[in-house]
Amino acid sequence: MIEVLVVDDDTRVARVNAAYVGKVPGFRVAAEAHSAAEALHRLETLPRVDLVLMDHYLPDETGLDVVREMRRRGHQTDVIMVTAARDVATVQSAMRQGVLQYLVKPFAFAGLRAKLEAYARLRRTLDGGGEAEQPEVDRIFAALSAPSPRELPKGHSPATAALVRRSLMDAGEPLSAQEVADRTGVSRQTAQRYLKLLERAGRVRLTLRYGDAGRPEHRYVWAARA
Repeated sequence: MIEVLVVDDDTRVARVNAAYVGKVPGFRVAAEAHSAAEALHRLETLPRVDLVLMDHYLPDETGLDVVREMRRRGHQTDVIMVTAARDVATVQSAMRQGVLQYLVKPFAFAGLRAKLEAYARLRRTLDGGGEAEQPEVDRIFAALSAPSPRELPKGHSPATAALVRRSLMDAGEPLSAQEVADRTGVSRQTAQRYLKLLERAGRVRLTLRYGDAGRPEHRYVWAARA
């Protein structure tokens, strides 16, 4: 289980976020904290914390102040910011301090679930250890870049989008819609629809392969490999 510390100054919001975490398989809430001091105390006293869901606006310090103090004390716990702070300076500071993801309030359960599931995929990728060639490095850096459910139009499934995305990430070369369909078990038309969606979102790059005659074949490559 991935043990999560939920930090939010609003006790009601903290309870809601904790309930969301509890609904995602593989995650468990280790504790809640409602101030910077309490968050740091929890990190010092809990047996294990793998991930912190960190609000930025806390009554005593900011969430990024907590992250800085965590690192100063030697805590390498992963952090996802869950906050209403949306100014670019704060987002940039979070990136520079190693925050893995940034989720802007308000959000629905699906938004947080997508971030947590992407984080779980990242942990599974990293748990393999060893050395990594460029494709594996690309896969690690792309693990958290799954499109949010809010990017999916009505009638599109996050699970199917994840299948199509994974088939491209695992491929060593560009794939056609038929090849994606064969790898994922969906129809060619469904694969084509999700490939176009990922292309519009900037996740996938379209390439063309010209044969001896006829129209060029559309082939798709995950953007991290492009």
